[in-house]
Amino acid sequence: MRIIESGPTAAVIAGQYYGKHFNIPEMFCFDMGGTTVKSCLIQKGVAGVVPTFEVGRVQRFMKGSGLTIQVPVVDLMEIGAGGGSIAKVSKMGTLQVGPESSSADPGPICYGRGGKNPCVTDADLLLGYLDENYFLGGEMKLDKKAAKKGVEEKIAKPLGVTYIQAIWGIHDLINETMAAAAKTHIAEKGGNPKIVTKKLGAPRMLIPPNAGVGSALGFFTAPRAFDVLRSHKVSLGDSNFKDIEKIFKGLEGESGKTLKKDTTGDTVRFERSVDMRFVGQGAETNVPIAAKDFSKLKKEEVRALFDEVYKKLYGRTYPDSEVEFINFKVRASLPEKLLQLPKLTKKKGQKLEQAIKGQRKAYSAIAGDFIPYTVYDRYKLFPEATFRGPAIIEERESTLIVGEDTTIRADGFGFLWVDFDEVRS
Repeated sequence: MRIIESGPTAAVIAGQYYGKHFNIPEMFCFDMGGTTVKSCLIQKGVAGVVPTFEVGRVQRFMKGSGLTIQVPVVDLMEIGAGGGSIAKVSKMGTLQVGPESSSADPGPICYGRGGKNPCVTDADLLLGYLDENYFLGGEMKLDKKAAKKGVEEKIAKPLGVTYIQAIWGIHDLINETMAAAAKTHIAEKGGNPKIVTKKLGAPRMLIPPNAGVGSALGFFTAPRAFDVLRSHKVSLGDSNFKDIEKIFKGLEGESGKTLKKDTTGDTVRFERSVDMRFVGQGAETNVPIAAKDFSKLKKEEVRALFDEVYKKLYGRTYPDSEVEFINFKVRASLPEKLLQLPKLTKKKGQKLEQAIKGQRKAYSAIAGDFIPYTVYDRYKLFPEATFRGPAIIEERESTLIVGEDTTIRADGFGFLWVDFDEVRS
């Protein structure tokens, strides 16, 4: 049960590790695959955790249509958007992209595996963002001609728009869908949407190297941890803090015993929190508790902690309404043993020109037309290599497209830092 969704979760843990490595406490991790986008808000250096999640949904991405699993998991946002998301004309006569997907088999039309429906990857290829001869490092040839025919017949002609409008519409609509979902998710968690890429007004974007193994790296960076919970519904006014301290001590003993089976002398760290809500409310708010002895806290202090978290999430609180405890939680974890990322070195005589593969015409939203983009080989970029967009940076597993309003810098660990000239409000 605990390994369900472990891959996407591990990618978030990798992002959390990068945040600590670069001292960036507020960030939004974004992971787009063939069928689904999964992302997570990291606040104060920590990814959010929720007490339950759903599996086996009858209706994809629809809450309430699956089986609820009562296990704490990383709080992932999930929407139906990916390279295989199918573009079609809706019943209303408008362009629709996703949530249906062609998946990997048969895949987008350009894969040449029998796919008949134009997808996001087809649009990206036709916009010049992908190189038909360098997909998967050149191991897979893409069919540009078939992709163009599919877009013209199934999107452009039925909608009465030009071929360029059709392919840009597919690309831009899926981005807007993802940005809208991200804004909602971040707002629900009390975060700032401006930390998320250009669509949401972020000043900077960080692109890790080797995206294809990001989840695997995340597993190596994750500390061993174990979560336990005990339900005990009682109003704050009627609660006995000495009894609550006994509950916490019991949870710490249980979780610590589990972890110590796999450790040789490492100190176990305990983090306490409580799920609280206004009496009669249907949803709880998780409140971290820093105090080591709950019995020494005052009820006014606990109420102040709840009000602070609630106000951050919802903009206001209700000081005259009574609150109650629902769950008491403990997370036991072993010390983090951070990996040492390998450092890159600039070879003698190495120049930026050596990383340039050439130029390719690709669509620019700013220019409203196809313009020359400089294509770079990411593997040949060196520490502090800096250049301006428009640029396309290629590696085996992914391709980065940056516009003419950006500056790109490679650091000593192979990460790319993309800074935008002007941040949208």
